[in-house]
Amino acid sequence: MEIATHSPMKPRSWHYGISLLLALALAPVLRSQRLPLRFDWITFGIAYWFFLAAQSIFAAALLCLIGLPRKLVWEPFLTRYRENPLRIVALLFFFAVLAWTTTVVKALVLTVDTVALLELRDRQEVQGVRHAAAAVLAPAAYLFFGFLMVLAYNCAIVSARFNFATDPALAAMDQWLLHGHSVSGLTHWALQSFPISCFRALEFIYFGMFPQIGAAIILVALFDGKTRALQFVGTILMSYYLALAIFYIWPAQGPYYLCPAHFSRFPASLQSYTIQKTLIPRALALWRHEPMSRISTDYFIAFPCMHIVQPLIVMWFLRRWTRMVIALAAYDLLLVAAVLLLEMHYVIDIIAGVLLAALVIAIGGGPFHIRETATKPASTGTSG
Repeated sequence: MEIATHSPMKPRSWHYGISLLLALALAPVLRSQRLPLRFDWITFGIAYWFFLAAQSIFAAALLCLIGLPRKLVWEPFLTRYRENPLRIVALLFFFAVLAWTTTVVKALVLTVDTVALLELRDRQEVQGVRHAAAAVLAPAAYLFFGFLMVLAYNCAIVSARFNFATDPALAAMDQWLLHGHSVSGLTHWALQSFPISCFRALEFIYFGMFPQIGAAIILVALFDGKTRALQFVGTILMSYYLALAIFYIWPAQGPYYLCPAHFSRFPASLQSYTIQKTLIPRALALWRHEPMSRISTDYFIAFPCMHIVQPLIVMWFLRRWTRMVIALAAYDLLLVAAVLLLEMHYVIDIIAGVLLAALVIAIGGGPFHIRETATKPASTGTSG
């Protein structure tokens, strides 16, 4: 009789086992820190499944226009609308109504999303659309629940470890790297040199990092299938799990915590000002074990900088589309400036982020067979 043998789990699949272990340990860990096993489902659910989803579809459409061949994107699109000009009228009316009831930016995003979804429907049979939707939704749901766990564990760590313990050490490293200067000093110089509109643009870039991840899920799922998209999400989650371990050892809030003049000099009209001013007392409340009703979107990890880790992972998984990667790299260079000038992270956080990204890509980012028809969407969405 033949005995069945089981091959060990490959490194790129380790994230499944770690996710399961973290899920099983979540309730005991939260209970040990007197934290509730309740989440702010409304806030996080709406932000993720509606706002971020809409932005991600927009970003994916934009990257397709930049990175895919004209004959695959533009020519079929223009031919279809020349043959049916009434569709253009309907879309213009749709955009006008949205612009009237919301804002021009939201109207543009939702109109582009609508066009993208119509294009997907027109290019696939009904069965193909269902497979494509499943290929996108499965990794998106995995990321949703994985990030919920990250938020919960991040709160548990702040309850067990003083969140500002290593800020002085990280600031000292920065002073050595910057030859006596600091991120706060750089920000104060920029505040005197540039108008507030520059900081609003940097803030737009800073928060615009998140749709990159959603766009990558969509593109990888449609072109390589659900398995590869799950591998991408697993690499993102593995980076977060390692960041949690690092955060437990070196808890830090960011350079704005040590800057005595930050909240008197930093523009109060910026959203980042409100976030920073809110996170400090919330971290202290967790450290003092003050009662909280539910776990929300508070994120405390400064070291390493995940705003660097995730874009690098995105570029790795989209690397075969050269023009896409060039566009993302240009955007992410501006993102580095935003991270520093908004006083969100130390320079050493960024360096650690690059190293962490390299590590998780080595663990979970490859190897994977890329189809030779790399510019044609998968017909089933489940291959790979």
